[in-house]
Amino acid sequence: MDEPYTPIACALHERLEFAVLRRHALELSWKEAGEIRRARVLPLDVYTRDGAEWLSIRLDDGREMALRLDRICAFRDLPGG
Repeated sequence: MDEPYTPIACALHERLEFAVLRRHALELSWKEAGEIRRARVLPLDVYTRDGAEWLSIRLDDGREMALRLDRICAFRDLPGG
């Protein structure tokens, strides 16, 4: 069963929203199935669903997925977006 959602800091939320608006690629790390995953992603949308906030992303191989924001460990803008 999923843990209750813990909101992230407003400044981090805003950085993700700006990355979506500017279509800036990110290097993103997140927790999944007890492991830390890391990938270069294109952020597509930040939205609210089921009492939590989510980031939809596209991976380099074209797959799309959604990540709960409180599962994101770290992210940074990549040069050249």
